[in-house]
Amino acid sequence: MSLIRAFRGLRPAAGQASAIAAPPYDVLSSAEARQCAAGKPWSFLHISKPEIDLPPEIDPYAPAVYAKAAENLARMLAAGLLVRDDAPCYYAYRLTMPGATGETGGDHVQTGLVAAASVADYDSNRIRKHEFTRPDKEDDRVRQIEALNAQTGPVLLAYPASASADALIDAIAQGTPAADVTADDGIRHQIWVLTDPARIAAITQTFDGMKALYIADGHHRSAAASRVAAARRQAGRERSAESFLAVIFPHHQMKIMDYNRVVKDLNGLQESALVARLGVAFTVEEIPGRVHPARPGEFGMYLAGRWRKLTIRPELIPNDPVASLDVSLLSDHLLGPLLGIADLRRDKRIDFVGGIRGLAELEKRVDSGEMAIAFALHPTRMDQLMAVADSNNVMPPKSTWFEPKLADGLVSHVLDE
Repeated sequence: MSLIRAFRGLRPAAGQASAIAAPPYDVLSSAEARQCAAGKPWSFLHISKPEIDLPPEIDPYAPAVYAKAAENLARMLAAGLLVRDDAPCYYAYRLTMPGATGETGGDHVQTGLVAAASVADYDSNRIRKHEFTRPDKEDDRVRQIEALNAQTGPVLLAYPASASADALIDAIAQGTPAADVTADDGIRHQIWVLTDPARIAAITQTFDGMKALYIADGHHRSAAASRVAAARRQAGRERSAESFLAVIFPHHQMKIMDYNRVVKDLNGLQESALVARLGVAFTVEEIPGRVHPARPGEFGMYLAGRWRKLTIRPELIPNDPVASLDVSLLSDHLLGPLLGIADLRRDKRIDFVGGIRGLAELEKRVDSGEMAIAFALHPTRMDQLMAVADSNNVMPPKSTWFEPKLADGLVSHVLDE
């Protein structure tokens, strides 16, 4: 089986994309999804977060939730709001993100390919992972896929630099798009459809020549797809689910933002004692304004209404793809030994703030008294993520925050029997 293949996408009917497209299911709580979908009867949230159509007290993992998702999908199909392409297609997906708060540059634009990616290549690690998954979240996606007989949340993948792949995808994204939606957050989502068999074959062949693809976001969705495929294989339904919905961007277009940390207390230390002990691993500079770390190894620290710039001592940066990450350096030389944060996954004293919220959010969390101290990090780079995946390792929790986010509902993947 090829690394990727064209497929018969399930898409909004002409003129319906704006009514259907929705934020990813995993960036909204149930309460937020209810509010977002209010007055929008065809929002894809009725499929991706179907608990919004049931009593507020319902367990979002209850069987009735998945049944409601299937009911809502059937309702949209019956109304002709969603239609399936007659023949296998590839789709170009362009994201345009206006200059984010605090940035001086223009719009960020990335153009990728919507495709069905091979479960076999995921299982063999040719489609490479960099995160652990949680069984409960995998179980949720398995139940959703089985209830719908479809994958509706795309996995975000990256491919290594390839001028030929870039050119083939850019050639799809010409003329009037099949869908053109600007979401409430200002992100523009555009979809173009490729039906030409010769050009489809050229794309498939180009990707088959790649050594690997890399999961950027969607580890639970891809793991769930693998589980569904394995179960159906065992049941004698081999052709049913051997690929999963993916959007694949060139790695050099991907935008990773900082993923910052806030901590509730100073682990019994006074401010002066903490600052003094920082000198063992960092140089510490008083900064009159906010600290936006300009390069790897630099950190901003907000404490007691003041920003300081911390720079890790170069001799402490190891030659290891995981331990050399800024998120690891901060944990290994500050959060752990000084603030007593040993387990980022379970310690309730630490929280994480995506860079899209800006440094003002860090100040707010500390100035309110909710948190005692905040740390601004330099964003993890795509080449670092790929190096970790290539080494068969995993990154620490909350290492990457990708923006812009994909929308749900613009292209879904029906599992063929």
